[in-house]
Amino acid sequence: MIYIFVYLCIISRFKMKKIIYIALGLLVASFTTQLTKSIFDDKEAIEKLRKTYSSGDISQWEKPELDEEVITDFQDIGVLPKMIFPENNPYSEAKKELGKMLFFDPRLSKSKQISCASCHDPELAWGDGRTISYGHNRQTGKRNSPSLLNIGYHSVFFWDGRAVSLENQALGPITDPVEMAATETISIKNIKKIKGYKPYFREAFGDEKITIERILKAIATYERTITSKKSKFDSFIEGKSDIFTDEEVIGLHLFRTKAGCINCHNTPLFSNQKFHNVGLSYYGRTFEDLGKYNITHKKEDVGKFKTPSLREIGRTAPYMHNGLMPNLEGIIEMYNAGMPRVKPKENQKNDSLFPVTDPLLKKLNLTKKEQNALKAFLLTLSSSPRREILPKLPEK
Repeated sequence: MIYIFVYLCIISRFKMKKIIYIALGLLVASFTTQLTKSIFDDKEAIEKLRKTYSSGDISQWEKPELDEEVITDFQDIGVLPKMIFPENNPYSEAKKELGKMLFFDPRLSKSKQISCASCHDPELAWGDGRTISYGHNRQTGKRNSPSLLNIGYHSVFFWDGRAVSLENQALGPITDPVEMAATETISIKNIKKIKGYKPYFREAFGDEKITIERILKAIATYERTITSKKSKFDSFIEGKSDIFTDEEVIGLHLFRTKAGCINCHNTPLFSNQKFHNVGLSYYGRTFEDLGKYNITHKKEDVGKFKTPSLREIGRTAPYMHNGLMPNLEGIIEMYNAGMPRVKPKENQKNDSLFPVTDPLLKKLNLTKKEQNALKAFLLTLSSSPRREILPKLPEK
C-alpha cells in the first residue's frame, strides 16, 4: 500500500508540473500575441507614437533603449543643423566655385582621366553605385566608395578613420596609387599649367599662387555644400504628423527600441562616427580587410570600421565597407541574426589578432513584419535628388 501511495503521489506531482508548464506557455503566448497586436493593430497606440514623434519636441519622445556603454555620450536622432565651416577654412562663394571645378577636373590625377567625381557622381547620390570603384589603370581597391552627401557633418573620414579633417581627406584619393595615382607635385604642376585657373585662385585666396593646401581647402569648401534636401523623416518630426504611414511610425519606434539601431546610428547624422567590428573583416579569407587596425596597429581595432550615416540609405546601395550587401532586406536580416560570429579555425585559436564581433550586436528576434516596418522607416531618411549643374572647366 505504501508503494502504491508513493507512486500515486509522484504521478500526481508530475501531472501538476505539466499542467503548470502548459499554463505558463499559454500565458507567454497570450502575452506575445497581445504585444504584437499592440504594436501593429492598436490604432490608439500608433496614434500616440505618431503624436509624440511629430510633436517637434524631442524631449517628449520615449526614452530610447540603449546599451550601458552608449549612454554617456549619446545624442538622439533629429534634423541636421546648419553647416559649420571651420575657422581655418571659412566659406566664400569664390572658394566654393573653385573647389567645384577642381572636384570635377580629372587633370588633378596622374593620368588626367580620373576626378573626384569619378567615384562620387552627383547622378548616383554622390557615390558610384559599384561594389568597389575603378581607379588608375582600371585598378580596384577593397572598399566601397561612400556617398559624399552630408560629408561636412563628419568629424572623421574614410572607413578606417585615417583622416580627421575634410581637407586632409581630399588629399587621400589624389595621392592613392590605386585611385588617382598622383603626388602633390604632379597635381600642382598640372593645375599650374592651366592659365584659366589663375583668376579663380586670385578671387578665392587673394592672389594667383597655386598650392596643394589651397587646392584641398577649395575642394573641402565645395564638399561641405553637398547636403541632403529635407527628408520625409525631417518633415515628420518637425510636425507633419500625417506624412508617415503607420508602418513607418512603428519602424521609427523599433529603430529606437527593440531593433537597437540607435546604439550606433544616433545623432542627426544617424552615425555616432565610432568604429565597430560587425563580423565582416573576412579574416584569413578572400575579402580580408582589417579596417582601422591597418592605421593604428592596435589589436583591439582589428576588423573595426566607421559607422556609416543612414541618411540617404535608400539611394546609396550597395552597402557596408566592401559593398557586398546589395539591399536593405539582407542587411536587416543579418543584424536580426546578430551578425556573423566567426569561430577561429584550429590554426587560428592562438592568433592574438583574430577579430571579435562587437558585443553591442545581439540577436534581435524581430518578426518579418517588424523587419518590414524597420525598412520602411529607413527609406524615409532619403530625400529627393538635388540636380548639380556641372562646371565649365578652365582651359589652358
